[in-house]
Amino acid sequence: MWRWLIGVMVATLWGCAASSAAAAAAATTPLPVIYNSAYGFAHASPTASPPGANNWSCKPSAAHPRPVVLVHGTFENMADNWQALSPLLYDNGYCVFALNYGAYAGSGSVGIDATGPIEDSASQLSAFVRKVLAATGARQVDIVGHSQGGMMPRYYLKFLGGATYVHTLVGLAPSNHGTTLDGIFTLAADIPGSSALLTDCPACQEQDAGSAFLTKLNAGGDTVPGVDYTVIESENDEVVTPYESAFLSGPEVTNIDLQKQCSLDQGEHLSMAYDHIADADVLTALDPAHPVTPACTPVAPVIGG
Repeated sequence: MWRWLIGVMVATLWGCAASSAAAAAAATTPLPVIYNSAYGFAHASPTASPPGANNWSCKPSAAHPRPVVLVHGTFENMADNWQALSPLLYDNGYCVFALNYGAYAGSGSVGIDATGPIEDSASQLSAFVRKVLAATGARQVDIVGHSQGGMMPRYYLKFLGGATYVHTLVGLAPSNHGTTLDGIFTLAADIPGSSALLTDCPACQEQDAGSAFLTKLNAGGDTVPGVDYTVIESENDEVVTPYESAFLSGPEVTNIDLQKQCSLDQGEHLSMAYDHIADADVLTALDPAHPVTPACTPVAPVIGG
């Protein structure tokens, strides 16, 4: 009898251990990271999260104590913008969160966001950061944004109290000092369905170089104390023009020119989030104590690589 009970107990414990090991292995299985914007834009969605993002039970590790919030660009959404960087961050042990913001005049229903007034979008980001902090128990987040998504958080930092809750802001081709409207039209032409929204796009007008919005944002300096800034930009950027207008001035700023880093990188604005060199720079910006040296291999315009 006792031998039978001991056998049952051993078998049960073994089964539990095996199940726990299988669950742990499943939880840490790396997600595929595909550096291809065509693949990314095929996943456009009004509601879907990118791979690895928005697990509201995720708790930051000691190695990466701050959750990362991904902020997409104009005419984009979290699903199509972050099919590479979200799983990359997840695979590197980060709690990753992403949001859709800035829907305007019904644009969000077809997966085209970040067209509404940027001030309103910054308020949406503020509410989302509060939600992330409450869920994770973290004191601060890091933000990574593409295009408008790299510039808009600066309004949150400067005018909505965000500097208290943000440690690092990383901008991929951010429209920090605006662009020409020709650049916005170029972006709209590259993203299906966006051209029809140009007349209903307050964010487009606010990103025009010299706009009242940008004048207010940049008055008194580009940065606020207590936040680290990294800007990653391509000389080939056809949307943020001139490309140097993406860069910031001030303390705690690192500006990275991709072509000076690797001449084989011929990526531009649309490919930025699908550029393995730019994404490696993001990892370094988030954890400078453990820098990542990307391989200098070709990156194609629009598609990435």
